Amino acid sequence: MSPATHPALLAAGEASEHRTLIVTLFAVFVVATLVITVWAGRQTRDAADFYAGGRQFTGFQNGLAVSGDYMSAASFLGIAGAIALFGYDGFLYSIGFLVAWLVALLLVAEPLRNSGRYTMGDVLAYRMRQRPVRTAAGASTIVVSIFYLLAQMAGAGVLVSLLLGITSDLGKIGIVALVGVLMIFYVTIGGMKGTTWVQMVKAVLLMIGALLLTFLVLLKFHFDVSDLLGRAADNSGKGSAFLEPGLKYGATGTTKLDFLSLGLALVLGTAGLPHILIRFYTVPTAKAARKSVIWAIGLIGVFYLMTLALGFGAAALIKPDEIIASNKAGNTAAPLLALHLGGVDSTAGAVLLATISAVAFATILAVVAGLTLASSSSFAHDIYANVIKKGQATERQELGAARWATVGIGAVSIVLGALARDLNVAGLVALAFAVAASANLPTILYSLFWKRFTTSGALWSIYGGLVTAVGLVLFSPVVSGSPTSMFPGADFHWFPLENPGIVSIPVGFLLGALGTLFSKEAPDSGKYAELEVRSLTGTGAH
Repeated sequence: MSPATHPALLAAGEASEHRTLIVTLFAVFVVATLVITVWAGRQTRDAADFYAGGRQFTGFQNGLAVSGDYMSAASFLGIAGAIALFGYDGFLYSIGFLVAWLVALLLVAEPLRNSGRYTMGDVLAYRMRQRPVRTAAGASTIVVSIFYLLAQMAGAGVLVSLLLGITSDLGKIGIVALVGVLMIFYVTIGGMKGTTWVQMVKAVLLMIGALLLTFLVLLKFHFDVSDLLGRAADNSGKGSAFLEPGLKYGATGTTKLDFLSLGLALVLGTAGLPHILIRFYTVPTAKAARKSVIWAIGLIGVFYLMTLALGFGAAALIKPDEIIASNKAGNTAAPLLALHLGGVDSTAGAVLLATISAVAFATILAVVAGLTLASSSSFAHDIYANVIKKGQATERQELGAARWATVGIGAVSIVLGALARDLNVAGLVALAFAVAASANLPTILYSLFWKRFTTSGALWSIYGGLVTAVGLVLFSPVVSGSPTSMFPGADFHWFPLENPGIVSIPVGFLLGALGTLFSKEAPDSGKYAELEVRSLTGTGAH
């Protein structure tokens, strides 16, 4: 095959021929979200508005926003790419992301809404020493959010560079920086209200885009799913192995362990993700929080079923080496599928490519805004107001700290996102899930359900889980030692797995238990009784 027929170059060629159309579509999406943000920003008057949207959203609205927050670049770009390249094994991401919601629904959503006010730190501080647990909760929230932000930034760089034909590393870094600037604007101006409305609009657009692609894929194969899967297996070059477990996670004992680690991280991680946890505070009651999770499960479930059509459709219509030529990790499979479905040399193909990519870009903008809001809120409310200012900060000072924290977190995300631009975004998000499940989830569950749990246990759990998870990632093949790692030219990895969950999650739970059992402090049984009543009934909740 000649280089000229590679979809990456075809897409770039289509982009150059229809540059005005593509730029216009992107501009429409960006301007629309900016207008929403400015409109919501004018209604943001106090901390409750900035952090929790004034608690004015209904269960359905919040469910739509939660699904918008959750269906990120990993869902749309990363999973489609993973399925297109690895078949059955790629679909495991969809299953894990969806099943994880049951943990959030059954164990976390309602008690958390009843117990806290704005952040995870509120729940922990209710029955423990404020300053140490708020510091730990803030640090964990920021680290998890930055890991998740990496994936979104990488997805943005891939998308826009594909469309505009940008091949230079400097150009891709410039795109990452642009996303970072927009993200800072959304959060500092719109707060939770602006972010929630942007996520609701984006969820609707993403569902419409995925439905359109799914319909076109099925139409292409005359709604014969068996024919679609057969063509995908043949075109992949792997034959029937493409439709069976083991292509990515079954070759060796290490890859099987990696699969278990990934599954554990995905299933347990959602209930510890800071940007998902703070969404439960935007509704007026615990019942609305529970309802919003049920709506989110329905919307997300339908979407993840459609990722099957996107991934296997890309595998059936595009050669794997062509997808890899466009992006090593397969992140461009969904946009390239849109190009092929519309017609590679046609205006329809260019329109579909530009529309789907613009929807994916809107997806990224909405998710990065939610992540940044979660981390800046935790810094301002937990660390600045309650640790540095010892509870004496005014609302105005707290909101000012949140806005400055947004700028700082945005800058860090731009730098790290530039380094992670060639990694699979679904894999990067899985790392964030592992860190959240290792540091946040054990502490939340112990705090809500274990009467004896102490401040020492919380600190051991958060810091132990955090250091273990992040440390193992730094010395894993994700960062060095493989052609697709963050630093492909270096090799300092000694941990063999790509996801640390199988080690770091049990460590987080174990350290929380040991820290409590070896602690000399007596737990406040009265405070626990208050928290138990509050978490179960909502009595006294903000």
